[in-house]
Amino acid sequence: MKLFTSTTRGIPVPAEVPKHIAVIMDGNGRWARKRFLPRIAGHKRGVETVRELVKSCVTLKVEYLTLFAFSSENWRRPPEEVSFLMGLFMEALQREVAKLHQNNIKLIMIGDRTPFDTALVAQIEASEKLTENNTGLVLTIAANYGGRWDVLQAVNKMQLAAPQLTGYYREDHLEPHLSMSYAPEPDLFIRTGGEKRISNFLLWQLAYTELYFTDTLWPDFNQEAFNLAIQSFQNRERRFGRTSEQLTETKV
Repeated sequence: MKLFTSTTRGIPVPAEVPKHIAVIMDGNGRWARKRFLPRIAGHKRGVETVRELVKSCVTLKVEYLTLFAFSSENWRRPPEEVSFLMGLFMEALQREVAKLHQNNIKLIMIGDRTPFDTALVAQIEASEKLTENNTGLVLTIAANYGGRWDVLQAVNKMQLAAPQLTGYYREDHLEPHLSMSYAPEPDLFIRTGGEKRISNFLLWQLAYTELYFTDTLWPDFNQEAFNLAIQSFQNRERRFGRTSEQLTETKV
């Protein structure tokens, strides 16, 4: 498996189009409430937005898209909503995986699968198996995922893999055990819904990611809204610790 260099140890070559986009899809419940609909209606509409975003990323030739579908803290929501989200996740996998496969998209799920029922775990595994050799967009779904959990599980795996390193660890010892070791760190992070925080999402990986927050609720995050996020990214100066003058000298 190819390992990508951390942005704290190497300097990526900036590009006009983000290689990796990570998204917190926030605002489904509020979207529904504004329309006097149950919260689940917002989640259903949000699945349609996911489908459109995947299409946009394929067109734009984005290589990796990572979506925060369910955090490790979302279990605190009302039981009926959690149950619906689990069912919606199962339904979406069953309905969409064949289309993903037809379009050469590779699907990966990250997060702790332990609390999921056996039918959902089996569907996740079957979906990953079907698409594992695809070479197009890598679509990652983070479900029952938390950034702190990710770092802790990586530490545990690292210690088991190399017990002789006890007391002396480097970034490159830990990185192969992170959930997203197969992908470069995100270039662009998008959060919809107006909140301006990263909510325990990819804490290690977002070190030098460009952050973009929008008040647009997730079900309304259409092509125009996505274009605004890309334009914002393209107007950033990505220095990775260097000065603006150094960037100018590099270009010359």
